Amino acid sequence: MAEFFKNIVRNRAMLFMVLPGTLWFFFFAYLPMFGSVIAFKQFRNSHGNFFENVIYSKWIGLKNFEFLFKTEDAYIITRNTILYNIVFISLGLIVSVFMAIILSELASKRLAKLYQTGMFMPYFLSWVIVGFFSFSFLSVDFGVLNKILGTFGIEPIFWYSDAKYWPYILTFMSLWKSVGYSSVVYLAAIVGIDRSYYEAAMIDGANKWQQIRNITLPMIKPLIIMLTLLAIGRIFYADFGLFYEVPRNSGPLFPVTNVIDTFVYRGLKTTGELGMAAAAGFYQSAIGFLLVVISNYVVRKVSKENALF
Repeated sequence: MAEFFKNIVRNRAMLFMVLPGTLWFFFFAYLPMFGSVIAFKQFRNSHGNFFENVIYSKWIGLKNFEFLFKTEDAYIITRNTILYNIVFISLGLIVSVFMAIILSELASKRLAKLYQTGMFMPYFLSWVIVGFFSFSFLSVDFGVLNKILGTFGIEPIFWYSDAKYWPYILTFMSLWKSVGYSSVVYLAAIVGIDRSYYEAAMIDGANKWQQIRNITLPMIKPLIIMLTLLAIGRIFYADFGLFYEVPRNSGPLFPVTNVIDTFVYRGLKTTGELGMAAAAGFYQSAIGFLLVVISNYVVRKVSKENALF
């Protein structure tokens, strides 16, 4: 025990540095786990403070989960959530790695910084702002795209009433907003690769593609696997702002834009049942945890050193 306290005193500077992050995780990640019991209760705000409401609310078992599984939209929202996330993870990985490699190969570092900043900026924009930005392009009467189509004699397209366009629009908007941030992570890993590997490859006559295939990609493979595993853990979560703000909550688009998060939000607005929303969150977290464990097990079997745990 004495040695334990000596280590704390010896490493107090490092511990103070990680203290803000530790407190953040405790208050916003671990402490809220107590609220998971709401998923199994008929939560009523009538017993005093929040903790008393949780404790004294009636246990109802799995009835809150029936909202997700017995509705006629259960298949649609689950299908949309999973398929969109598969597309976002796959294309996001490919495009982010591609852009990171392109930026790392630019001879002018000042130009690379300019491109990197331009790609990174959309990440900081709120989906509310992006939603209005999209509306300025897709509006039937005043949208830029319909104005361009009109100059070629093409009839205006009712973008917010025709669902067939929206899988492509949502995919594009997701990539536009997230690729810049993701590419910075991969770019940092590429910059950290020892340049002597590339020098040796050039001496051996390797061209750029061979250097990328045999040096760059293998060196950043552990990072790719780690980020992909973490993304798989949230495959049952959808970006609420993307699926609610960008389509502007348009009813005709629900078959292709309604996901678990937007469905629960609309249900919560209608019924006010907090237990229903907690059940959806618990379901998403549990499935995500299982997917991470299973995916990590598969990676561990193939390449043990690249597994998360």
